[in-house]
Amino acid sequence: MIKALIIDDEESAANVVRILVQQYIPAITELHLSIGAADGLHAIKTIKPDLVFLDIEMPLMSGFDVLEKFPSHPFEVIFITAYDHYAIKAIRYSALDYLLKPVDVSELQSAVERFTEKRRSAEDNKARYENLLQNLKKEENDYKLAVATTDGTYFYPTNEIIRCEATGNYTKIFLQGKKTVITSRTLKEYDELLAEQGFHRIHRAHLVNKKYISSITNDHNLQLTDGSEVEVSRRKWDDIKKMLLQ
Repeated sequence: MIKALIIDDEESAANVVRILVQQYIPAITELHLSIGAADGLHAIKTIKPDLVFLDIEMPLMSGFDVLEKFPSHPFEVIFITAYDHYAIKAIRYSALDYLLKPVDVSELQSAVERFTEKRRSAEDNKARYENLLQNLKKEENDYKLAVATTDGTYFYPTNEIIRCEATGNYTKIFLQGKKTVITSRTLKEYDELLAEQGFHRIHRAHLVNKKYISSITNDHNLQLTDGSEVEVSRRKWDDIKKMLLQ
């Protein structure tokens, strides 16, 4: 049983989400609607929802402003936005979910499924949302990446990540100081997130931070500054050599 709240300043947009939820998300057994941020603030306090579908772009008070009013973060959020803008990257870096308008049914279902499968503690919510709000105040290359593990969620500056390695549907992240963590996010997701931060997919199983490459060998391997050696796929060999010469 999930108690959910939709907050959007446009009534028509809010009703579209309401209809989709009612038709396709049976796990949400109680659904409320608020038009505008002020009404949404009041509803959160009185209804105490488990999940909030929160529009980002609202006049006077954005969705992020609403979020800042609840520092203990007793609920989880799926952000909704009409724009594929800078905030999307900050949201993804914090391991949070978003939907683009017009909302796609399959994406809505997937987002709610992730919520039901990984309902986190209030403490974990608080850390992820605080990381999001901090990331929004920074340049993208200073974002901290949320890494969810079985022990909880940790936050790392991307320049501390040496490389990522696929292990099935999981990813092993190698950090400075010989530290490693394993997360359930796929290597493909990290490739999409980190490509603009100097990370390169050198192999189907390897994503490497360029700043930690020390040399390239004749047998299609890269040597990294932590002493590790990783294979470059033959298909990517020429591109990687050119990239290292730039």
